[in-house]
Amino acid sequence: MYSETVMDHFRNPRNVGVIKDADGVGEVGNPLCGDMMTIYLKIEQERIRDIKFQTFGCGAAIAVSSMLTEMAKGKSLADAKKISNRDVAKALEGLPKNKLHCSNLGADALHQAIQDYEARISGKGKAEPKRKETHEHTHGDKCYCPYCDAEVPEGETFCSACQNDLVEIH
Repeated sequence: MYSETVMDHFRNPRNVGVIKDADGVGEVGNPLCGDMMTIYLKIEQERIRDIKFQTFGCGAAIAVSSMLTEMAKGKSLADAKKISNRDVAKALEGLPKNKLHCSNLGADALHQAIQDYEARISGKGKAEPKRKETHEHTHGDKCYCPYCDAEVPEGETFCSACQNDLVEIH
């Protein structure tokens, strides 16, 4: 069911913890399904010097958090912004269809933490997260919620199955 890579990052998660004086913090999650993720960044010279995470959720969510931090650590902010949810899932050698919503949390939390950092240094308020990936049909001609994988009619902006807003992604 899970790849060796997923199991390794679940059993031996990297970069777990809190950065008390973090330069940027990103918090995402879906309390309905139970996955909550916080990413903490320490930035030096526009590079991610340190990154930590706290995740409350399933094994896939923990593995996603661990892999994401490994992928982002040491990268420039510009390169870290390019890390997508698909990149994280691919690095984990895939996730079961019913756990793909966990990979959505990873890159979103990273991007939100970077936006928080940029808002802090510019003196603006906390930035709202925005998804960078475009809507694609990955299961043929039908649309599915990226959070819970329930079928959603084309053009629908709300998933009644998991109660998530789909405006940004659908």
